[in-house]
Amino acid sequence: MKKKPSKNKMWGGRFTSKPSNLLQKVNSSIHFDYKLFEEDIEGSIAHAIMLAECKIISKKDSSSIITGLKKINNKFKKGNFKLNPELEDIHMNIEAQLQKEIGDPAKRLHTARSRNDQVATDLKLYVRKKNDKLIKEISNLQYALSKKAKSGYNILIPGFTHMQTAQPITFGHHLLAYVEMLSRDKSRLIDCNKRLNENPLGSGALSGTSFPINRKITTKSLGFIKPMQNSLDAVSSRDFVLETISSITICSINLSRLAEEIVMWMSSGFNFIDLPDNLTTGSSIMPQKKNPDLAELIRGKTGRLISSFINMSIVMKGLPLAYSKDLQEDKEPTFDAIENIELCLQSMTAMITSLKANKENMELAAASQFSTATDLADWLVQNLNIPFRTAHEIVGKIIKICVDENITLEQIDLEKLRKIDKRIDKKIYKALNVRDSVERKISEGGTSPKNVLKQANQWIKRLENDK
Repeated sequence: MKKKPSKNKMWGGRFTSKPSNLLQKVNSSIHFDYKLFEEDIEGSIAHAIMLAECKIISKKDSSSIITGLKKINNKFKKGNFKLNPELEDIHMNIEAQLQKEIGDPAKRLHTARSRNDQVATDLKLYVRKKNDKLIKEISNLQYALSKKAKSGYNILIPGFTHMQTAQPITFGHHLLAYVEMLSRDKSRLIDCNKRLNENPLGSGALSGTSFPINRKITTKSLGFIKPMQNSLDAVSSRDFVLETISSITICSINLSRLAEEIVMWMSSGFNFIDLPDNLTTGSSIMPQKKNPDLAELIRGKTGRLISSFINMSIVMKGLPLAYSKDLQEDKEPTFDAIENIELCLQSMTAMITSLKANKENMELAAASQFSTATDLADWLVQNLNIPFRTAHEIVGKIIKICVDENITLEQIDLEKLRKIDKRIDKKIYKALNVRDSVERKISEGGTSPKNVLKQANQWIKRLENDK
């Protein structure tokens, strides 16, 4: 008795039995690649237009295909498209539905196309669209930081090294540091677009096609800049995903650093900032708690984003040319990384926009822990012509006196200073004032309020012009 052939209409011709339940379960990607629905429709419409223009299929069939695809897309948007897990992926679900909608013309859509170049195109369209959205989200966060930096341009806070008080800076200066970091993050994503704008469609399974296609037509229709020039490379490369996730990962690390500082600043040990109730949570047992969960989750999600990059790297590292089924595993880390960084950027923007600075606590901390010691050393160099290393040693001795007597630098007696060097006079106390210290940092990129206000205004204007 002859075995019944496989019911799979895509590749069942040479098979005499259908895939086992286990194979179907492992092989199915519909539970995640449905996110490529709109991109698959977009790519298929462009392909159908090209097939007709190149006279590979009739204009009538092409028109029927395009109408059917648009109808299916509308069904999906309204939530009326039922996914069939037996059809493996979103591509075959759409093709099967198209056959139900328009009949035999649907069978012509896959002419001169493989799922290999189809999937590569869909994924590239998806990443490109999301990349543009992420660039805008970064700009939104930069704008929020710049506005907050402008409002805090003259608020003093301690700057740290090794988490020890180092020198006084302004709150605005600290926030603008993240604006600069995010600018580089944004430039990396913008640069990714150069590779995201190369069209893989028309490369077939791996070797191109014998049909007289015109890849420039689909390139123009889909908004790409040029066709990819090697069919093997086009269907098997996912470096555009790796590059994008790498850029996302770097951005997430920068966000994690800011999130850590928000957690730290909001802690009872610092009490530098406060967040509104709607962006914080409480405790199930401790009624006094107000927790910065949003910042903590951004910090925690960074590990997840880093793992997405590692995941993709490991998938790709051992793959020979051309396509291997391993590449099905490219989508979940891609979707996860993009969705989570978007969420993190939006969350951080909300926190920065609404946080309130506790100026009094910030400025008290800025004036503590001998934060102007470097200014004192600089004064000795600039006014007494003492070599910096000698000045460094002298200030160290002065700090020791202050520690022993439990006083601040500004409280030390002038006579005790003159015992160290007779040339020291009362002008030295101006070097010890915290606000004077900050206002003297006028070098390019320095923390002086004048510099910070100027930079904040420049960023605000630049970001408003980019909208």
